[in-house]
Amino acid sequence: MLNMTRYEKGKKTIEDIQDRSVEEIFKDLDDIAPDLSRFVIEFPYSEIYTREELDLKTREICTVSALTVLGTIPQLKDHINAALNVGNSPTEIVEVIMQMSAYCGFPKSINAMVAAKEVFSERGLL
Repeated sequence: MLNMTRYEKGKKTIEDIQDRSVEEIFKDLDDIAPDLSRFVIEFPYSEIYTREELDLKTREICTVSALTVLGTIPQLKDHINAALNVGNSPTEIVEVIMQMSAYCGFPKSINAMVAAKEVFSERGLL
C-alpha cells in the first residue's frame, strides 16, 4: 500500500472487508457532509485497520463488541457482515454479543442479537 493516499488506502481496506462499495456505504452523507465520510475512510480504515498488531478478524470482532455496547444498529449490521467476511463465525459473533450483555445490558444485547439474526438470515446462515 505504499504510495497510496490515506483515502485510497482506507477505501481499499473498506472494500476488502465489506460487500458494498465505499460510495454505496457513504451515499447518505454525500449531500450533507461528504467530509465526514472522508474522515472515516482516512482515519479508522487507513490508519487503524491497517496496523499490523491485530488481524482484521480480531479488529472486526472488537468493532462488533463496541457497536453492541453503543447500540448503533445500522453500523453494527455492516460490521457483522464484515466480521463474517474476514473469518469470524456466526457462533463467535453471537458469543461476543452475549458477552456484552454484562456490560451494556440486555436491551442493547437483544437489539444486537436481532441485528445479527437479520444479517445471518440475509446470508443464509440460520
